[in-house]
Amino acid sequence: MTSNFKLTIHMVSSLDGFIAKKDNSMSWFETNSNYDKGIDGENPEEFLKTIDCYIMGSKTYELALKLSKDFGWPYGEKPTIVLTNRDLKTDKQNIEFYSGDLIKLVNEYLKPKYKNVWIVGGSMLTRDFIRLKIIDEIRVSILPIILGDGLPFFNNIAQEQALRLSDTKAYKNGIVELTYEITK
Repeated sequence: MTSNFKLTIHMVSSLDGFIAKKDNSMSWFETNSNYDKGIDGENPEEFLKTIDCYIMGSKTYELALKLSKDFGWPYGEKPTIVLTNRDLKTDKQNIEFYSGDLIKLVNEYLKPKYKNVWIVGGSMLTRDFIRLKIIDEIRVSILPIILGDGLPFFNNIAQEQALRLSDTKAYKNGIVELTYEITK
């Protein structure tokens, strides 16, 4: 089993904590903000090489598929596990569907194969992983916008979870990234 395994929740959020508009439009992802003291973003290709596997919920998967028609599949050829109870189909060899125990998924399937796994979508999925206390880190990229309404990042977690701030980055485009370790 891999001893340096890390399971990270990553979300892009508005300042008021929404990860999607009600209509799932993405226009709010484009920022015209400028922050002179910010840093340039790291090379996306190099950074993405550090992620071994993605996990997402079925609604995120369906939205990513829809958007991929115009923008391409954002997760490349990396193994991607879609958590669903529905009978979904794919033509991509790197996508698997999983329905079942999340602790078993992490301990028996992910830990032996991967080091750096990212959960990239779904507030229900985020809630379940936090409730089960099986994540190691939360990264949130806060865009300089208030949406006022939409799908909340943290939705009905119904329990307290202590965090330790481990990193902050402010980018020239006004996005702020916060990284928290889960206090276990």
